[in-house]
Amino acid sequence: MSIRRGPRAECRAAARAAAGRRGTGERMEADELLPRVAKGDQEAFEELYGLVSGQVFGLVRRVLRDHAQSEEVTQEVLVELWRSAPRFDPARGRALPWILTLAHRRAVDRVRSVRAATEREARAARRGEGPAFDQVAEAVEAGLEREWVRGCLGSLTDLQRQAVVLAYYDGCTYREVAHRLSVPLGTVKTRMRDGLLRLRDCLEAVL
Repeated sequence: MSIRRGPRAECRAAARAAAGRRGTGERMEADELLPRVAKGDQEAFEELYGLVSGQVFGLVRRVLRDHAQSEEVTQEVLVELWRSAPRFDPARGRALPWILTLAHRRAVDRVRSVRAATEREARAARRGEGPAFDQVAEAVEAGLEREWVRGCLGSLTDLQRQAVVLAYYDGCTYREVAHRLSVPLGTVKTRMRDGLLRLRDCLEAVL
């Protein structure tokens, strides 16, 4: 096996090599193999791979609950094991718990990454269907004084003010604003745009 190959290739090669040696003699324990891996012993790594890959996959699978992602993360963990083996300190504990800790951390990182991506997509979807806050709304959110905003809101028509307040302060979408004000969706969009333009002009005059 060449450790210089890509992660998937090197992991598959390690699995094949380890499987080929099963039954040829008593298998070594992870505590014996990992120090050898830390010294760059590729054969020890292949044996260690065959020894712990099933347990690593099982742990990752319990965290991720997705077979394809679990396979991918398991490969990442075992490649990381080759690279991180020199950090293992036998005086601080046994090898298998240390390896499974690496696996758990990587699986949790993947969960967080997927969750963050999902939340970003949800926020983008909400922005896409909700009020398109222009530079005025962004400037207000960035820290314009509340009294100036309240004063400028007073310069809007009732419908403009209600629409802007519902959208900006209550976080309603265009459809939700239209429903709460009992007006057509197109009217809400027009009043929102006009209200934000008037609000911008007012804020520019007082700043």
